[in-house]
Amino acid sequence: MKERERVFERFYRRNQQVAGSGLGLAIVGEICRAHLAQISLHDGEHAGLKVRVSFVAG
Repeated sequence: MKERERVFERFYRRNQQVAGSGLGLAIVGEICRAHLAQISLHDGEHAGLKVRVSFVAG
């Protein structure tokens, strides 16, 4: 499994030195599955990670 896709695992945090519980994207992923939304991961503009969520209209 690619490391990038691990962000959807509960409690996964790549950097343990940064505050957080590692639940945010796991919750977002579950919401997307429940609502048949698309979630995609992209490189940030300068660094980091950009997450895009798309819901189907009506």
